[in-house]
Amino acid sequence: MESKEFKYNRVWIPDAEHVWKSAEIMRDFQSGDNVLELLLEDGTHCYPVDPLKPQLPPLRNPDILVGENDLTALSYLHEPAVLHNLKVRFVESRIIYTYCGIILVAVNPYKQLHIYGDAIIHAYSGQNMGDMDPHIFAVAEEAYKQMARNHKNQSIIVSGESGAGKTVSARYTMRYFAVVSKSGSNTRVEDKVLASNPITEAIGNAKTTRNDNSSRFGKYTEISFDKKYRIIGANMRTYLLEKSRVVFQADNERNYHIFYQLCSCAQLPEFKHLRLCDADKFQYTCMGGEITIDGVDDKKDMEETQRTFSLLGLKEDFQSDVFKVLAAILHLGNVEIKNSGGDKSSSGDPHLAVFCELLNVSAEELVRWLCHRRIVLVAETVVKPVHKKRAVNARDALAKQIYAHLFDCIINRINTALKVPAKQHAFIGVLDIYGFETFDINSFEQFCINYANEKLQQQFNLHVFKLEQEEYMKEDIPWTLIDFYDNQPVIDLIEAKMGILDLLDEECLFPQGTDQSWLQKLFNYLEPNPLFEKPRLSNEAFVIQHFADKVEYQCRGFLEKNRDALYEELVDIMRDSKFPFLAHFFQEEERNAANSKGVKVRPARPAVKPANKQLRTSVGDKFCSSLSLLMETLNATTPHYVRCIKPNEEKLPFEYDSGRVVQQLRACGVLETIRISAQSYPSRWTYIEFYSRYSILMTHQEADQSDKKQTCKNVLQRLIQDPNQYKFGRTKIFFRAGQVAYLEKLRLDRLRGACVTIQKHVRGWSRRRKFLRMRQAAIIIQEYIRGKRTGWASVVIQRHWRGYRMRQVYQVVRLASVTIQAFTRGWMARKRYKKVCNRKQKALVLQKYARAWLARRRFQTMRRLVLNVQLSYRVQQLRKKIEEQVTMLPNVLVTHVVSHVTVLIVGRIAENNIEIQRQDHEKEVETLKEEIKRLKEERVGLQRKVDEVIPELRRDLNNLQNQRNSMDRKVKQQSEQARDEPFCILHTDLKPRGVVVGMIPVLPAYIIFMCIRHADYLNDEGKLKSLMNEVIKAVKKSYHKDFELLSFWLSNVYQLLNCLKQYSGEEEFMKQSTPRQKKNCLQNFDLSEHRQILSDLAIHIYHQFISVMEKSLTPAIVPGMLEHESLQGISSMKPTGFRKRSSSIYEDSETYTISSIIQQLSVFHSTMSQHGMEQGLVKQAVKQLFFLVGATTFNNIMLRKDMCSCRKGMQIRCNISYLEEWLKEKELQSSNAIDTLRPLSQAAWLLQVNKSTDDDAKEISDKCTELNSVQIVKILNSYTPIDDFEKRVSSSFVRKVQSLLQDRDGSSQLMLDSDYRFQVTFPFCSSPQALELLQVPSSLHLAFLARI
Repeated sequence: MESKEFKYNRVWIPDAEHVWKSAEIMRDFQSGDNVLELLLEDGTHCYPVDPLKPQLPPLRNPDILVGENDLTALSYLHEPAVLHNLKVRFVESRIIYTYCGIILVAVNPYKQLHIYGDAIIHAYSGQNMGDMDPHIFAVAEEAYKQMARNHKNQSIIVSGESGAGKTVSARYTMRYFAVVSKSGSNTRVEDKVLASNPITEAIGNAKTTRNDNSSRFGKYTEISFDKKYRIIGANMRTYLLEKSRVVFQADNERNYHIFYQLCSCAQLPEFKHLRLCDADKFQYTCMGGEITIDGVDDKKDMEETQRTFSLLGLKEDFQSDVFKVLAAILHLGNVEIKNSGGDKSSSGDPHLAVFCELLNVSAEELVRWLCHRRIVLVAETVVKPVHKKRAVNARDALAKQIYAHLFDCIINRINTALKVPAKQHAFIGVLDIYGFETFDINSFEQFCINYANEKLQQQFNLHVFKLEQEEYMKEDIPWTLIDFYDNQPVIDLIEAKMGILDLLDEECLFPQGTDQSWLQKLFNYLEPNPLFEKPRLSNEAFVIQHFADKVEYQCRGFLEKNRDALYEELVDIMRDSKFPFLAHFFQEEERNAANSKGVKVRPARPAVKPANKQLRTSVGDKFCSSLSLLMETLNATTPHYVRCIKPNEEKLPFEYDSGRVVQQLRACGVLETIRISAQSYPSRWTYIEFYSRYSILMTHQEADQSDKKQTCKNVLQRLIQDPNQYKFGRTKIFFRAGQVAYLEKLRLDRLRGACVTIQKHVRGWSRRRKFLRMRQAAIIIQEYIRGKRTGWASVVIQRHWRGYRMRQVYQVVRLASVTIQAFTRGWMARKRYKKVCNRKQKALVLQKYARAWLARRRFQTMRRLVLNVQLSYRVQQLRKKIEEQVTMLPNVLVTHVVSHVTVLIVGRIAENNIEIQRQDHEKEVETLKEEIKRLKEERVGLQRKVDEVIPELRRDLNNLQNQRNSMDRKVKQQSEQARDEPFCILHTDLKPRGVVVGMIPVLPAYIIFMCIRHADYLNDEGKLKSLMNEVIKAVKKSYHKDFELLSFWLSNVYQLLNCLKQYSGEEEFMKQSTPRQKKNCLQNFDLSEHRQILSDLAIHIYHQFISVMEKSLTPAIVPGMLEHESLQGISSMKPTGFRKRSSSIYEDSETYTISSIIQQLSVFHSTMSQHGMEQGLVKQAVKQLFFLVGATTFNNIMLRKDMCSCRKGMQIRCNISYLEEWLKEKELQSSNAIDTLRPLSQAAWLLQVNKSTDDDAKEISDKCTELNSVQIVKILNSYTPIDDFEKRVSSSFVRKVQSLLQDRDGSSQLMLDSDYRFQVTFPFCSSPQALELLQVPSSLHLAFLARI
């Protein structure tokens, strides 16, 4: 604590109700002052201070640091800071998990939360601890990862008092391992591991005043893994079962759940033979007055218990034996023992007969030895009757012993079912053990529990001390010895020679030993010990100063519980039972007693005392041995700590009792961790974090330096003059307590100064602008007043008056004109109507005009027809004349001439020159005659040449004929060979070989289809089937996880599917085909079945294709969309405490940005376009990728409180705009991919919008349509201000939003399913490609293909 405290600083002062209360200093504290003036909410307060040794109240952290994920991120580390931080997170933010260094603090919400689904498990899987919000899954993932990385066994220690949630936390931890490490076998080992929980809870949990499902035993479960780190088995050890609960329950408590489950099924046929009835009819189940638990269905739980028994391979015979023993215990509790005079007792009860019948024991012997005791003397043996109280104690002792044996038997059978079949490579142990307990009356059970917690606390302190030392050595910072609380003296007080347990065992050896005599020995031997006290007001108790608190123990019952005595005669009766299941319990005990020196007992619950007194072992001694074995196991593993906190005694959801919480924090070691951290350098920042957060405090020269590490050193040395207040490590800067708060104050002052400067200039500009407007208005007024603008008013008045008068006149004239026109038009219409009605020839007029129009139309048609006939006749006459004149010409020349003449004629016809002049014909004929003469001469010459060439041509023709026959034989041979090996080589050679110039992107699909068409043309069904099978088989073999191959084959399979549809001959696929394509349709076979197979294959390729793209894109999503500071000048960096974030934002070499995501998307799009993928398929793939980006980013926001800020919302919306621009650039807007980002966009908007008024709540309810109420409330509760200028969302506002959303339908899941796949469709697209024009590039080396 600082020696001076200044005005306006906030501090914490002690308070009787809230433990600590916040106050503000009203006057600077000076040395020598005896009071500190404070301002509280209810007025001023003077805090007394000793001027000689001033103990000033602890300072309060800045609001910006309150609510952090890790308590070690706080600048001031002390009890009130921890208590307040937990309260803010739990009550205001509804967050139950918080880190405290290496500890996970879990506050029981007493409400079902949506944070444990499989989606949450997968979100935490593979993440580094600190990357996500604190969670029990994060601890489990850290243990799993360290086991795989360091090849060392791990332990997760879950502790806390009853009702704090230990059992649930341990259950979620085991469920996490079961989900992330699937065994991959048919045995489903992970399901069996989880199935053990309902059974152990049924036989070992009960309702107490503090908890409806309280574990009444300790449990250490070793989950075994193979070399691939998959679950292969498990083993369970148990500690200190509360046997006394079987026969006694306090008010408002219940016995073990299994008894009530059994009674709820009493009327079922399979339980009739047990002769059970309702639980309120049995003494052992109605003693506490509580028969049922609200919200718990015992009958349904019994079904679950039986189901898990079966899942573990415990068959119905075993289950029947278990239920028979449990029913016998209930009947034994109803056995009534009566006084028969004096000190005698007797028993005769129908329940006794049922008990003996169920367990198959002698009723006479049992009655005799319940009411009598055998005393062995030197010369004889005496049987002595006992009084009622001792007989009842003997009955209850028998019930407890039977139940304890049954409990051990079930645990052993579970271990057998979970036994590791192969060699265990590593294990993770989950310890679910009772926390430090202190009640109004504390007995032997609380003593053992607190002793165990002393041992665990010692191990915890040493581990924390070791980690601190390793951290300093890793950062090359000089190590200074840290003083921490060592509880070894308390442990010695309990377990050392002549300690409490040793004296207790010694007193148990004396037959006449009593609790009072043992207590007197404690006072005689241990009174000098400062940790042992004698109460002032009691002679039947002693006090031990534990690490957590002083506890007063009542000595009554210590000896009896430590002896755990049972009459030897009753043991013999049970051993002689004809019921093998029961007899085995006590025979096994006898064998264990005889071989106890060489046997490790599992479960580690103390066994029943054997008959031989020399072999008897006390409960305390056995508990001490099993605890030592547990500590050896824990010391050989890497521990992880979970401390469960009970927030209130009433089990109210999200209610925080500071007094109860601080009591547990002191007891579970959290405050000790804080104290150890606060002694050295508790606040630790990486250089990148410091540079990003405090760059505002740097000068321009410092900010321009390239070496950020040196820049941080220079700035810090300038801002904090005392070098002892910080240390520079290799990767981090270490600060002493309070220094981060001082830096935050400097930063806030700088920001406040900048805000004042900006406000000053803005206000000045606004005032100047207002002044200039007022000045201009004043000048105009002055001008009119001074007469510079005379007549202006009269002109304005005249203008408006004249306008008014003209509008009046115009409206009158307009109304009159319209009225006149209306009457005139009506009169003329009536006149025309009468005229038409009076005319008799009106039909003749219509006919006249119609007939005239029809006659003109017929004449024009006939005229055009006559002209066409005349033209055709003249052309035919001319052609005949020309043909007669050139009869003697060769055929080739005739054709040439005719063509030439036809061109001339058609040209002239086109010019509409119907009247051909005779003169032109004559000239043309003369020209043709000359041409004919010349051609006759040429024909004679050609005839002579033809006679010479014909023999040579005949020889060449014969040669060609021979070659053709040879080729036909070769084609026939190849065709026969193809029947045996149909196109098997085709697909292996059609893989991508780079870009081929001029190659059609989906050429392989066309080639394959042409081969199919050829088989159809040959009408060869065998070849067709063989070809299709080879195609499908080859495609399946040719792709694996290669992105380009998947893109290539997806495009080609889709095109082949389209070809099979387009050329199938079905009308619906031929609408856009050309006549030539319709001619090429398949004629002989229906390939609809093969189309379905190809469609399934295409779907499989598509999903594999999407998976490969998602795997490549996923690592960049969270760093690029969330962590990267895409907006310059806007930083949301905050301290992260002990759990340092290992994200890419701290690694300059592997920085992902939004550009990385866009670049990866561009690569995907380019590859798909290069392979000719149909645009609709590309859009579906892009939409799926955008959904992955949105869902992954949104889920991280849900699980990362540090991402819920206004500035982060701005960055997210900026990144979404970049993605939208990319869609526009690639012309993919119609894919609706941007719609998949709506939840993310609305979440970003929610982070930015105001969150204070009723209108804000209504706007949030109206606009956040894509988010459910759970997600909206989670974002509001997680909203984290980055600066003091921002405010947290009040609880009243959150409740207001919840009330508006309560009627909203939809899912209540917190996370989006990032694994969801949109249904893929393959729409038919007709191809314009003509098959006969396909060309196969030679670069593909497909020489075996030949065009036929």
